[in-house]
Amino acid sequence: MEYYGTLGPACGETGILKRMFEAGMTGIRLNLSHGDLEKSRDWMDMFSEAAGACGIKPQILIDLRGPELRLGRLEGEIMIPEGSSVLFSEDGFTVPEPFLLAAAPGDHVLVDDGKLEFLVETVENGRGIPKRRQFVRAKALRGGVLKSEKSLAIVGKEVPMPTLTESDYKNLSQAAGYGVTGVMLPFVRGKEDLLTLKQALLDAGAPQIRIFAKIENLRGAQIMEELFPYCDQVVIARGDLGNAMPLWKLPGMQKKLAAKCREAQMPFMVVTQMLDSMHERAVPTRAEVSDIYNAVLDGAASLMLTGETAVGKYPVEAMDYLVKTGEEALRDI
Repeated sequence: MEYYGTLGPACGETGILKRMFEAGMTGIRLNLSHGDLEKSRDWMDMFSEAAGACGIKPQILIDLRGPELRLGRLEGEIMIPEGSSVLFSEDGFTVPEPFLLAAAPGDHVLVDDGKLEFLVETVENGRGIPKRRQFVRAKALRGGVLKSEKSLAIVGKEVPMPTLTESDYKNLSQAAGYGVTGVMLPFVRGKEDLLTLKQALLDAGAPQIRIFAKIENLRGAQIMEELFPYCDQVVIARGDLGNAMPLWKLPGMQKKLAAKCREAQMPFMVVTQMLDSMHERAVPTRAEVSDIYNAVLDGAASLMLTGETAVGKYPVEAMDYLVKTGEEALRDI
């Protein structure tokens, strides 16, 4: 069983990372939707130092931008009250142009894995009119704190985006030099996405790096089995996958995807909000512990923490609970 944390400010110290390894962590994820390998050099050096001190050769995963929609950079965190009106555009609350072209009045927009929800009221996409200002005006149905570069989704719509961004190609070209062992591709839509990534790794002289295909929307779930020959592990990424359907349907979808992976002997990872309460609490909820236990019983080959270790208050404790619960489940199996 592989146990991953996510690098971030909360665990960006050699001493903390060493304690996470001592708790049983086997690898780390670096989320490159917010930066790149060069800017994360200090964290990577601390991670390598901590692993060396523990005599561990760790797995290092980079999570690419890929075809995921995200907000642009904001000057700071912005509180959006429920019922207020916001403007998504090429300036202000910046969004990619494909989002502006796809949005229509009546659409529901989810931000930051659904923490905020907006109803599109008016759209000016400038289609066919050069230099016409593009914007989407929306009403906040569920308010909250708006943060830079958080996930963005239009419920029920697939917005066309390229498989890899310029920053993805740059990071892939440097991956082997940083000791990267695996690459996570978000929002995989078909085998073509994985073939594009595989070719990019070949071009970078790094064909040995494992490919992790993230299932984050209904299309990915529907065609998951066609991905098996082109990846090393499937990732059941419940954050955005939970945006693609009513949340009460998500557990059933997770079970179905896990069963298909088991049948094909395809290793899979379960990720997102496994110990979400540990952002603020030193002890998880009983439901969270049960969630981890059941993921292992369903056959997961790896488990991952995201914000719990990246920005949470208790990164070491969170890893300790993840590993101890996973190992307990393995013993019971």
